[in-house]
Amino acid sequence: MAESANHCQSIDPATGFCSQTRTFHSLRPEVPLPPPYQPLSLPQYTLSLLRSSTVTTGCGDTTFIINATKGDSLSYSEFIAQFHSLAHCLRKNYFLSGNDVALILSPPSLHVPLLYFALMSLGIVITPANPLSSDSEIAHQVQLSKPVIAFATSTTSSKLPSLKHGTILLDSPEFISFLSERNVDPDVISRVQVSQHDTAAVLYSSGTTGRVKGVMLSHRNLIALIAGFYHIRHPQKGPDPPHPVSFFTVPLFHVFGFFMLARAFSMGETAVFTERFEFEGMLRAIEKYKVTYMPVSPPLVLALTKSDLTIKYDISSLLMLGSGGAPLGKEVAERFKEKFPAVELVQGYGLTETGGGAARVIGPEEAARYGTVGRLSENTEAKIVDPVTGEALPPGQRGELWLRGPTVMKGYIGDEKATAETMDSEGWLKTGDICYFDSQGFLYIVDRLKELIKYKAYQVPPAELEHLLHSHPEISDAAVIPYPDDEAGQIPMAYIVRQPGSSISEAQIMYYIAKQEMVLFSRRLHRTRRSDELILSIQSQNLQRERS
Repeated sequence: MAESANHCQSIDPATGFCSQTRTFHSLRPEVPLPPPYQPLSLPQYTLSLLRSSTVTTGCGDTTFIINATKGDSLSYSEFIAQFHSLAHCLRKNYFLSGNDVALILSPPSLHVPLLYFALMSLGIVITPANPLSSDSEIAHQVQLSKPVIAFATSTTSSKLPSLKHGTILLDSPEFISFLSERNVDPDVISRVQVSQHDTAAVLYSSGTTGRVKGVMLSHRNLIALIAGFYHIRHPQKGPDPPHPVSFFTVPLFHVFGFFMLARAFSMGETAVFTERFEFEGMLRAIEKYKVTYMPVSPPLVLALTKSDLTIKYDISSLLMLGSGGAPLGKEVAERFKEKFPAVELVQGYGLTETGGGAARVIGPEEAARYGTVGRLSENTEAKIVDPVTGEALPPGQRGELWLRGPTVMKGYIGDEKATAETMDSEGWLKTGDICYFDSQGFLYIVDRLKELIKYKAYQVPPAELEHLLHSHPEISDAAVIPYPDDEAGQIPMAYIVRQPGSSISEAQIMYYIAKQEMVLFSRRLHRTRRSDELILSIQSQNLQRERS
């Protein structure tokens, strides 16, 4: 990123846009990265940050990770000792070599992060999968990543085929003994030469289009991501700020949970997770462990805004929510701030293909800009490309977001065609998201390119209709999809989840949308839509099932 910036002599300091190259550059301070030729794994790097930080010196007895479901935990000293012991035993007992792939199929537990750190320290590629996936989904992921060994539990191992080095059960006495080996070789990790360009993890994503894909992230990708969070972190205010405690609302196999785990470790924070997410269980955990920060999705922001359960628990420790995964509507953000004025609500943007982080909001001033996902992350470049002409567009114009930088993936494992379709020869990642930058370099996500509803000659973003639906007090959640129509081509169809106890009808919702349509028209003056063409299907079941 720095080299290309040097070649551009006309970067606008307000937007980061170079009129010569038609490229947006990050307005964040450049973050130093280790020399690329230096052998270094992600666990080694995060451990070096932990030990060098003046804030976390002597944090050995600080709690690193807590399983709130069972109440068990590991301190930093216990975690480091156990993942070193595990690495030693895996090295001694199994014939694993660098770049071998290890599949992890387990519900959330303290054993999972231990495995992540131990395996990556040995240069083994980890590929964590959703333990609730079907047998066919697991078979597809195995076909893509070709693991030689698996780590599972007694309840998930039946989904796995026979592998070269078999399957190790995390709830077996053998594995438990690996965590407390007495005669651990102190140099077992330092003797392993892990290149930063080696693949560290294969995480699964639907990609910018199509069936699930295995995203190859190198140690360098993840090091660059963690370096950004570490060096450009928002300092807590006050003479005696509370110890940072984060609650994971996303699973550890997901890119969000994966990099938040590494981030928390590098900064000496405490991370709390549950074996199964449940809304009231989250509130109990916030109260019990004095949670200060949570990564969340927009539906959870909406749920916190609308739920009466929040008054049953003391959640005053909560200082910040980081929202990602989908656009957060301005109306939802404003209502959240009305209810929780002391909680800073910030947005971010990323994909599995960028390790999670590509843009983010930092600080209360930026957080006050509702609707933006922030400015480009450090060391990152972007283009806004017209999907039809391929022209790179200036600030204020909408097009597909392309990204380039040190966190962009190596490619999709076992799928050269998908890699070639998503990444060009110059390293640009085509995100498939329709976006624009404003006059101060803030990024706004409009919608997914492939999800735009083609109504006659116009393109209708489903997210805008979803935001209107979310503003209704009796609607818990909503998803809008295209529905075939002979005359218009496509018209919007909404799936609605009522608030508990609500009996709101289709007619009432259509009337509400009709009243709100001027709001929609004011945002898109050149688009037209008749509100009576919005087909609504009232669904009482969970929205996530509907989407899947």
